[in-house]
Amino acid sequence: MNSRQDQLKALDRLLTIMDELREQCPWDRKQTLESLRHLTIEETYELGDAILDNDLEGIRGELGDLLLHIFFYSKIGSEKKAFDIADVAHGISEKLISRHPHIYGDVTVADEEEVKQNWEKLKLKEGKKSVLEGVPKSLPAMVKANRIQDKVAGVGFDWEEPHQVFEKLQEELSEFQHEVNKGDKSAMEAEFGDVLFSMINYARFLKIDPESALERTNKKFSKRFQFLEKEAAAQKRSLSEMSLEEMDQIWEQAKKDA
Repeated sequence: MNSRQDQLKALDRLLTIMDELREQCPWDRKQTLESLRHLTIEETYELGDAILDNDLEGIRGELGDLLLHIFFYSKIGSEKKAFDIADVAHGISEKLISRHPHIYGDVTVADEEEVKQNWEKLKLKEGKKSVLEGVPKSLPAMVKANRIQDKVAGVGFDWEEPHQVFEKLQEELSEFQHEVNKGDKSAMEAEFGDVLFSMINYARFLKIDPESALERTNKKFSKRFQFLEKEAAAQKRSLSEMSLEEMDQIWEQAKKDA
């Protein structure tokens, strides 16, 4: 691995390149905080894909893309006389120090859970009116539900045991089925939301990231369905010409080969 001196030299090189691109490249010069936003979100999802695939080389590359965006935002901030990369780095450093009194102070913690609880309490002391203020409104619903549950658990609003959450899930499933039987679409949607929220909560208790779990299933399903498509093409048939039983046979083969 690189030495600290080499690491700082690499960051300094990227800062210089960012300055040059901002001055000389028409595309880079045109970018704003707003125009970069959707690109940053896209890069974050690409990093997530690389992590799920355990693609270390891909992770390295995607981290570089995100680092470029951080430097880009900081460069624009400096042009606006609002902040620069040093302000960004100092800001997060100060936050980490203040929120880790068990490392940089005299606070004693027993375990990871106590660290998380202290983190949320410290945020409230810093002026936050609600522990939910740190949950971005634009997060996808599943990710947002997970973060909401994690946040409120940090201040003690949580179930005590996993079986309690599972019982709640079964209760929500029963209520959902009741509304399905009645055929009330609005009530069905509301109860289905409760089922999903309870499923996400149960996953959290089992230390499972629901977003990652679902995306792994998406990838698995896509791989198997593409196998099905290739086998149908090899037989010179379209899927619409095949019976469900025939497709199921190939699907089972795909599961074995996966």
